[in-house]
Amino acid sequence: MFKPHVTVACIVQAQGKLLVVEERVRGRITWNQPAGHLEADETLQEAARRELYEETGIEASPQYFLGVQQWIAPDSTPFVRFLFGLDLAETVATTPHDRDIDCCWWLLPEQILTADRLRSPLVAESVRLWQQGARYPLQLVAPFQWPFHEGAQRASP
Repeated sequence: MFKPHVTVACIVQAQGKLLVVEERVRGRITWNQPAGHLEADETLQEAARRELYEETGIEASPQYFLGVQQWIAPDSTPFVRFLFGLDLAETVATTPHDRDIDCCWWLLPEQILTADRLRSPLVAESVRLWQQGARYPLQLVAPFQWPFHEGAQRASP
């Protein structure tokens, strides 16, 4: 049975800079957006908020949706990545709570696009999508008849 990895990522922008997390993957330093896997008991937006907090220490919710990216990694692992965005008034200090994250950087988009340490091509593609300026309402990925629990958001009818 085909089961792609469902992940979320969040482009965080402040003062023209984008936030990346630095982590070591198979001994190599890589950059990524705050991102991770969707867990069974959470909505896509909850997952994005959780990953943002775990990887950066920033407590904030996505403000808009950028799109869905489907990708097959070089090891043949299929991914479906939901990309969210968040604009902050100014850059803020970060405190990663995930031990896999070494640190966070506020970088200009071009620094990310020209870097040779991106975790995957989706990192640069996410920056390009953000640069194109399209911002979609979160309603596009709102849960439907999701069991209500603390922190869950219900879709409006």
